[in-house]
Amino acid sequence: MKKTYRIDPKTGHLVEVDTEAERRKKKPPLKYIGDSHYDGLRATDGCDISTRTKHREYMRRHGLTTADDFRETWAKKTANREQYLRHGGSIRRSDIIRAIYDLKEARR
Repeated sequence: MKKTYRIDPKTGHLVEVDTEAERRKKKPPLKYIGDSHYDGLRATDGCDISTRTKHREYMRRHGLTTADDFRETWAKKTANREQYLRHGGSIRRSDIIRAIYDLKEARR
């Protein structure tokens, strides 16, 4: 494992640096960054999408979307799936497996 050392200005001796703590000092948590994660961002085709507005326009122009646009859709599908499993539906996967098994057994 790689370790990092620096000279302590008070003592003049080498001290091991906690790289995780140093990284935390250099980079503020994301909630304080704002839109800086867009800085220098480019699409795979080279288009500049270095601001939220440019990114949104690029996505709209190319018919693309991000996963968070499906949050409500996925929540509804999950609720429907849970209701189906709790209260049953017309056909379940296990029903199909059982029917195939019964058909195979009837042929024997």
